[in-house]
Amino acid sequence: MDLKIRTDPKGEWTDMKLDAPTQLEEIIHIFKDKTGAKPPYIYLCAIVNNSLRELDYVIREDCSIEFLDMRSGLAKRIYQHSLLLIYMKAVKDIYGNAEVNVEYSLNKGLYTEVLAHHELSEKEVDKIAERMREIIDANIPLKKEVIARDDVMKWLKEQGMTEKIRLLEKRKDVKNVQFYSIEDCRNLFYGMMVPSTGYIRFFDLMKFKNGILLRYPSEKNPNEVGPYLEQSMLYYAYIESKKWHRLMEVSYVEDLNEIIRKGGYRELIQLSEALHEKKIADIADMIHRQHKRIILIAGPSSSGKTTFARRLCTQLRVNGLKPLYLGTDDYFVERSESPRDEHGEYNYEDLDALDIKLFNSNMNDLLQGREVDMPRFDFMSGKKVFGERITSISKNQPIVIEGIHGLNEKLTADISPNEKFKIYISPFINLNIDKHNRVPASDVRMLRRMVRDFNYRGHSPETTINDWPKVRRGEEKNIFPFIDESNVVFNSSHLYEISVLKKYSEKLLRGIGKDQEEHAVAVSILRFLEFFETIEDDSIIANNSILREFIGGSVILGD
Repeated sequence: MDLKIRTDPKGEWTDMKLDAPTQLEEIIHIFKDKTGAKPPYIYLCAIVNNSLRELDYVIREDCSIEFLDMRSGLAKRIYQHSLLLIYMKAVKDIYGNAEVNVEYSLNKGLYTEVLAHHELSEKEVDKIAERMREIIDANIPLKKEVIARDDVMKWLKEQGMTEKIRLLEKRKDVKNVQFYSIEDCRNLFYGMMVPSTGYIRFFDLMKFKNGILLRYPSEKNPNEVGPYLEQSMLYYAYIESKKWHRLMEVSYVEDLNEIIRKGGYRELIQLSEALHEKKIADIADMIHRQHKRIILIAGPSSSGKTTFARRLCTQLRVNGLKPLYLGTDDYFVERSESPRDEHGEYNYEDLDALDIKLFNSNMNDLLQGREVDMPRFDFMSGKKVFGERITSISKNQPIVIEGIHGLNEKLTADISPNEKFKIYISPFINLNIDKHNRVPASDVRMLRRMVRDFNYRGHSPETTINDWPKVRRGEEKNIFPFIDESNVVFNSSHLYEISVLKKYSEKLLRGIGKDQEEHAVAVSILRFLEFFETIEDDSIIANNSILREFIGGSVILGD
């Protein structure tokens, strides 16, 4: 067999020959011996001819193989699933059948709850961590089983896994189900695993609020768990989100599906939109009461920042204010002065890409009632243009500013803290498939971006998938570290939105063929979309909805 192997998405291919069918796990060792290269990180899976494969997959014919480590989003998901099973095994070993619930993503990890007879202490959490390390050091195989549907249903009922049963009951097309186990600890995960526990070397377990935080390395630093950052603002936003879900009587995906099948999604959409409007009005009231005049809005890609900012301006006007709305893009430095990334390309997402001195000077002059010649950045020439926007504001008039660096104090270092009000916006989906399988918020944002960019910016779904790792790196550097600098967090997600986005994105994803490098990511997203019923009629969605920023029909954005 003739193989082409590489260990980096943009790396060179190495030719290799094999005489007999061989597992990917063994090919890693053969490849290391052949090249003498010591990989910096642990390989967790591979893409074989553009399809994602576990390391126990056997190569039987000519193919291309790209080994993936934690720097890949696909591999990171496998690391999470495997780590969770190790965590559940450790809990089972110490506390028997105590239930583990996976709630949401927080602080480069997962916030979980262990439903034992009492709330676990820090010492007890440390004991679980110690047992996890023993399991990892023992390098126990993660056994994979394919079980017939009827036997699966019987076992799930015995375990009391109600949410998994409800999902499977509606999936009549599923004849066999894949389980993973570590010795006596078995569970159903909707994703792949590593071959054995020894692959999962880095994690941290800590007591947090009423639960336990299970943390793992980031894509940037795969060989270490990063420092803990306080994210209380995000935690309390999740608590608020859970209250919203209770109001809508939706806790898991199958709750949503049942509402859709019964035709009750129209009321759900209206209630979800009303909760958004009330939250935005509450934020406007806070700004008015506190007499804040510099309103900074930041969030990751496809959060709905523009629509949110416009709706906030409307609610501020309800309070008798006349907000001035602007973005930070007009304050780019001259293109010749722009920073470049590691590939030599202009990096417009870096803070140094902004003329911070001019920005602060303009904002302070506006606050003092002075007339300001505000720039307009000409993207064709790469220069700021002056003389077109001579602006001044009244004494109590607020300025609403949208930009990715809004939470970073360096952007507004020369502006008095008494004037500033910072808002973090992001769609963090607090809707789980079941008690152990989450809906990844980053996938939802990618779907939003894919649909919007295909319909309104002329970008293919392949472009969105290829650009996403770079987008994520920018967010990790410029946005996420500053979340707790915010005064308020706004969850821009809608419980119903995946069922709407499915209608727009499924065809795009299915159009990515097996011969394309983006195929593996497309298949991964399609598999998670299978859990959701589709909402075909989205006419009930308000024309000022944040979701309209992505599917079209926004009266705010004029499309």
